[in-house]
Amino acid sequence: MLAALEKREQEIELSRQALREKERMLTTLMSNLDGMVYRCRNDAQWTMEFVSDGCYHLTGYHAEELLQNSRISYEEVEHPEDRARVRNEIEAALANARRFFVEYRIQCQDGTTKWVWERGVGIRDDAGNVVALEGYIENVTERKLSTQALQQAERSFRSIFENATEGIFQTSPEGRYLNVNPALASIYGFATPGELVASIGDIQHQVYTKPARRAEFIRLMREEGVVTNFVSEIRRKDGHRIWISENARAVLDEAGKLLFYEGTVEDVTESKLNQEKLEHLANHDPVTGLPNRLLMNDRLRQMMLSAQRSKSIVAVVLIDLDHFKLINDTYGHNRGDQLLQTMAHRMLASVRESDTVVRLGGDEFVLLLSGANRGEAMSQVVQRVLQTIARPSQIEGRELSVSCSMGVSIFPRDGRDVQTLLKNADTAMYKAKEFGRNNFQFYSPEMNAVIAERLEMQSALRSAVEHLQFALLYQPKVDLVSGQIAGMEALLRVKDEKGGLSLPENFVQLAEETGLIVQIGEWVMREACTFNKSLQARGLPAMRVAINLSARQLTRYDLVRAVEHALSEAQLPAECLELELTESMVMNDPEGVIATLAQLKALGIQLSIDDFGTGYSSLSYLKRFPVTSLKIDQSFVRELGQDENASAIVRAVISLGHSLDMKVIAEGVETEKQMSFLLENRCDAMQGFLFSRPLAAAEFTTLVERESHGGGRFSLLRQLCSTFSDRSAQELAVDITNF
Repeated sequence: MLAALEKREQEIELSRQALREKERMLTTLMSNLDGMVYRCRNDAQWTMEFVSDGCYHLTGYHAEELLQNSRISYEEVEHPEDRARVRNEIEAALANARRFFVEYRIQCQDGTTKWVWERGVGIRDDAGNVVALEGYIENVTERKLSTQALQQAERSFRSIFENATEGIFQTSPEGRYLNVNPALASIYGFATPGELVASIGDIQHQVYTKPARRAEFIRLMREEGVVTNFVSEIRRKDGHRIWISENARAVLDEAGKLLFYEGTVEDVTESKLNQEKLEHLANHDPVTGLPNRLLMNDRLRQMMLSAQRSKSIVAVVLIDLDHFKLINDTYGHNRGDQLLQTMAHRMLASVRESDTVVRLGGDEFVLLLSGANRGEAMSQVVQRVLQTIARPSQIEGRELSVSCSMGVSIFPRDGRDVQTLLKNADTAMYKAKEFGRNNFQFYSPEMNAVIAERLEMQSALRSAVEHLQFALLYQPKVDLVSGQIAGMEALLRVKDEKGGLSLPENFVQLAEETGLIVQIGEWVMREACTFNKSLQARGLPAMRVAINLSARQLTRYDLVRAVEHALSEAQLPAECLELELTESMVMNDPEGVIATLAQLKALGIQLSIDDFGTGYSSLSYLKRFPVTSLKIDQSFVRELGQDENASAIVRAVISLGHSLDMKVIAEGVETEKQMSFLLENRCDAMQGFLFSRPLAAAEFTTLVERESHGGGRFSLLRQLCSTFSDRSAQELAVDITNF
């Protein structure tokens, strides 16, 4: 019996030890939990009956402070804003005999806030009533904050994705859109991102206008993993073409396998067009739209490289519009620009698409012609351009005509670089000008000597202007009614290095082209007016001095002011100055010339047309010109008595001049026969070697002083003129011979 009791006590002790071990293990386990195990009654306050040691770590309150709600109830620890929700969710779970799970905030003893996650179950009695709640509450603050941050980041990314002005995309390696934002859909012309993704299954051929661009995109991705500022032309949904710039990267998984491409798209159409516009402006002439010198240099180099490979030739044709500066000055820059545009269109129409037409500037153009053994064909092209340019043009209701001079150099024969070819073409072009303009010349090495001479002449001309190496000679004009000196013509001469004088014939054309003729002309005007005033100061009879105007002087806006200045400086009366103009000058722009001449006439200046008969005058304009005299060109006077046509022309000019109430003057009179003819046909005045060669100022002064006293050769002429009407032809011939 005793043994049985001892055995029973041993079993009880073992059971107690096992229970204590289980309690220890449970206590240890609960102590190590990062949370709180609890049991509470199902009453109004959820009074705590058990709270694990994790309570302090979780809430800052010791377990005994929560047990039996001795200091604070756990419901009071819950955040005030969450209490009602927590109770509602737990009671709803209990009512449905479910476990409850609820997430909420608590306010710790130190005032901090934590997020907790509570899970538990209701404990029921035998009648099925919930008498208690058992559960576990853990701290999930870190996870909650991470989730909130992730959600906020996702919301931010989604907002950026949805509202970005740049297009954002993800595409598969095969070339399909996986995800796009509204901005990309709008850029591509689709209503929604979904429509874009559904509509485009082959980016390479449906989006890029040049499929090779997608291949280049893939190549860069494979080699570098990114593309930067990848500019391409693409098609929108409506077919309209735009330019885009892409920045993208390849996205790989942990194993390095390509998942997709992602990046951004920007519509750069406007900047691309602006860039192209700037490039066009940098490489093209703004007036004609033709390539300029910069682009010409590049194209010519390319054509030369191509010609080397194909063993062909390239022609460089330099074109200069003849007298364009005169037209520009006369009609204004607006009409001049329109004429340039017309010439540009004609040149383009005369060459092939593979050839190039260039405007160097001013009135200079260049043709670049290429082709295997096209020497003869190139000559035909140049001839065609020459002819088409010469056709009259209608510019603002006016018919304008302009010819051109063309020089041609050939690659590789005449040069192997751009500058040499242009220089030699320029040399040939000046040769064409020497041959009378309106023609073309091919370059030859001998032409360099001509150009050297021209440059030397140009240098000499500038030196002459700078140092005033000019002189004026004066040739008397004789009145055929009174036989007296009625005026003089000032004639320009150039001083040579030895002090001698030479005719300026070689200088005039060059002076016109360089514009120096204006400066020279103003010097002539001042010098002639000053000399004429000096004659009057010596008490000699007043007479007019005539000077020749250049085309540039006539078309200058300040010609009238220049004349006024010369007269004022010399204190010479306006009626003592005569300006001589050629037919071609006044007929080039009749309306404009009439206005200028009217101003000069209003000053009291005398006006005459020189070399009359050598040009083409419209009588309708001639009668409107405020001109007082016509000068018969010496080429007709020279043939008097030898050629009936010349005699008829002179008679007609004298008759025409008198009918228009103009004086008629014959120049270049050298023989008695010529003078006799002019006397018989009532010419008003003449000048020439028969009476006097051009004289230096001092010699002319002596001549005028002698004749003013009634002596000298002119006294016989006066007698001859006074008795002309009483003489027979035979007597007149004898008297003229004696003269």
